Amino acid sequence: MRQCKVFVKECEAGLLIETDEHSYIFIYNEEYCGEPVCLAMPVRAEPYHSDYLFPYFFNILSEGANREIQSRLLHIDENDDFGILLATAQTDTIGAVTVKPI
Repeated sequence: MRQCKVFVKECEAGLLIETDEHSYIFIYNEEYCGEPVCLAMPVRAEPYHSDYLFPYFFNILSEGANREIQSRLLHIDENDDFGILLATAQTDTIGAVTVKPI
């Protein structure tokens, strides 16, 4: 299982988890009352579940040649979406959302 903290405008919003079965869970922090991570995932107490990396997080990843270069330079399998997310979405992302490995 791998986890990361999710931040919206540098405010800790919640926790993103990749389970050992390669499914995903996103949980907003109880005290978080800021903007949602994305419109498809409004702030709520119940966790979100998915069999694949949530589209918002997948869409902040690089594609094509850039993804290939990142995976090679970072020694991460090109098909490891969560690993690439952990390695590349800590500071400079499109939008207000960043992730930090735990």
